[in-house]
Amino acid sequence: MKEAVDREFVVAAARDEVWPRLLDVQAVASWLPIMHSVTEMSSSPAGIDGSSFQAAFEDKVGPFSLRADLHIEVAGVSEPEEVAIRARGEDRQIRSRIMIDAACRLSDAGPKQTRVRLSGSYEITGRVATLGAGVIRSKANKLIDTFCTNAASGLATGG
Repeated sequence: MKEAVDREFVVAAARDEVWPRLLDVQAVASWLPIMHSVTEMSSSPAGIDGSSFQAAFEDKVGPFSLRADLHIEVAGVSEPEEVAIRARGEDRQIRSRIMIDAACRLSDAGPKQTRVRLSGSYEITGRVATLGAGVIRSKANKLIDTFCTNAASGLATGG
């Protein structure tokens, strides 16, 4: 099951303040409460672009407790506008895979305001996918809403 993601919100901070906060991997991971133990696996001499991370993703989806070790790579950076990531993981116990491709794009929304656009897709396969698209979509929408709410706050305040 593959679904598109397209969300937008405005942050009460100028883009030059928001951009470095968006590159703080630990802070960004904290905006998604189901993401744990983010560890840098490799860094790039060009900055964050090309770096990779390992993280644990844990959540309950219907009757399943999904725990996937995610490999996350920064797939592209266009300063000071866009960061793209690619994440892949598998829960071997319940034989399910998760794949995420996402980009976060910043643009000016007015004086000391930044528009943040989150776009991309996620795909879930295996036993969890047998729950049906409606259950997975509902759970994913709640997680994306939580991420956007936390990101709006974190990008505005630096926390």
